[in-house]
Amino acid sequence: MKQCWAEAAEQRPTFDEIFNQFKTFNKGKKTNIIDSMLRMLEQYSSNLEDLIRERTEELEIEKQKTEKLLTQMLPPSVAESLKKGCTVEPEGFDLVTLYFSDIVGFTTISAMSEPIEVVDLLNDLYTLFDAIIGSHDVYKMRMLKHREIK
Repeated sequence: MKQCWAEAAEQRPTFDEIFNQFKTFNKGKKTNIIDSMLRMLEQYSSNLEDLIRERTEELEIEKQKTEKLLTQMLPPSVAESLKKGCTVEPEGFDLVTLYFSDIVGFTTISAMSEPIEVVDLLNDLYTLFDAIIGSHDVYKMRMLKHREIK
């Protein structure tokens, strides 16, 4: 097909060459060249539909990941407003509590433990915190403090 679009006429196949190529595509069966072209276009269309379906599924998975991340980073009402394309007005609160946590002896604990043990400890500890605050009408905001190691 690409050869038929060549700029130079001598590089383009003749009708006999095109007909012979179609015969090889049809495995020697006698068929109309238009029928062969239509069959090829149908196959191309089917392949394209499969590709579009596959890419749409991939896009949906990525969209779900993005929405999950958005709801983890922002309060649910803010995340919903943003997903709908609305602007979000700042809110004020009369009563706010900030909780900062630090694990006393963490450096020593982590030095004496395997990496997976440290991960399990942190996961268990913060899962417990999440369970406690989950029973209250609160929004948890995560802030990580990075220390420079000297």
